[in-house]
Amino acid sequence: MRTLMERGADAWMACGELRSRRERYKRFTYGRQWDDRVRDPDTGKVTTEREILSRDGRPPLTNNMIRQLVKCVVGRFRVYRQKMADKPGTISQKLARMHIDNELDELDCRLLEEFLISGAAIQRLGRWPGDDEEGVTVHNVPLSRFFLSMPRDPRGRDIRLAGMLHDLTPEEVVMEFGNGNRLRRSELREKCRGMMTGNGGRMTGGAEDEPDFNCSDEDGKVRVIEVWGAEPTEIVRCHDMETGTYSERLPEEMTAINRENARRTKEGRDVMKTRIVTERRWHGEWLLGDGTVLRRELKGSGEECPFVMKLYPLVDGEVHSLVEDVIDQQKYVNRLVNLIDRIMASSAKGALLFPVDCLAEGMELTHVAKAWSATDGIIPYKFRPGDEPPRQLNPSVGDIGAKDLLKLEMQMFRDVSGVSDVLMGQDPGGGAGAERYAAQVENATIAIRDLMDTFLSFLRRRDRRIEGM
Repeated sequence: MRTLMERGADAWMACGELRSRRERYKRFTYGRQWDDRVRDPDTGKVTTEREILSRDGRPPLTNNMIRQLVKCVVGRFRVYRQKMADKPGTISQKLARMHIDNELDELDCRLLEEFLISGAAIQRLGRWPGDDEEGVTVHNVPLSRFFLSMPRDPRGRDIRLAGMLHDLTPEEVVMEFGNGNRLRRSELREKCRGMMTGNGGRMTGGAEDEPDFNCSDEDGKVRVIEVWGAEPTEIVRCHDMETGTYSERLPEEMTAINRENARRTKEGRDVMKTRIVTERRWHGEWLLGDGTVLRRELKGSGEECPFVMKLYPLVDGEVHSLVEDVIDQQKYVNRLVNLIDRIMASSAKGALLFPVDCLAEGMELTHVAKAWSATDGIIPYKFRPGDEPPRQLNPSVGDIGAKDLLKLEMQMFRDVSGVSDVLMGQDPGGGAGAERYAAQVENATIAIRDLMDTFLSFLRRRDRRIEGM
């Protein structure tokens, strides 16, 4: 039977494309929109769009509409949370206290931002390794360090494996997994020191700059892998007739139970009745990058793994985010902005007709082009009687429709995303009254209702888990 670490490594590799796409969507969201890898038509080498467009000394412009889109949706979510907070009795006292202790208002907004970028919302409930907090803690888990067996059920009930990567200092590893045993603490310290001096065989499974599965990418830290798998498990249900208590034991404990029952039978006492059943239980393992098991855990009947997960929209196991929907429109808007900028620059400067016979001694056409493009440039040339000197053409550039096309693309961006001007809080015009404006906002919200309701269902599931802990 394959180990949890082997299954986790396979899941990490299988999620490589999902992580690579998320990294690209994140770049676009935060303005790095010219870093897509393309093949240079002149040299045939793979480079970035920025490098190709910057050859003439004019860095490409970016009109980042995706960032405004994400900020708008997060802002609407904050308004919704504030309205819910103003309603008394919305959540229990325990949940309200956990919201305050974990600063969930801020944490959930950042998680929504991740959800809009990657289509994945993941949180971990429980004590974070290396932390000193006690009780129920909530942490956002970035998709770049998470892996799972991809589900097909939109509710995620068919997930059978999930895990994440942690980077801990050797001191944190010893503190977390030393179990108060001096010998074990010493062994762990030596093990961690050896792991920091070698890579142990790197395995990424996605983009070149993403974290390795079994090696930390931070100086002075080691990789700790947390893996949870739902596996069929034999459980011994034990009813102690003497004390009237019920407990669950592992099959390895049957020998001790039978020995105790034999002793009780001789003494005429009530025995423990047992029944072996097979249930699907969550098994957890904490491992170092080389496979050393630091801790094993077994969840009880009905308990889930520490992760709460929601993937969107999860049709046939595929994940597609809001940012993914508008990337093509964003790229075309950027191209039109750069086209208009270059048209204006060339029409203002015009085209230079420079006879090659007029080149001054030691000058090349590249030097002429550089001096001509400067606002205070001076171009020396060789003048000979009868020759036509260099001259500049200033053609009148007519309207080629680029501005109208840009306006159309920006409108298409809003239509595709479902976030209209009204939803962004822009002025609808002086003729719109308060009721009509409120109706427009409500109608505009319908376009992203499915996305928001999916995220809210994740939060409701998370809150139910917290209340049950």
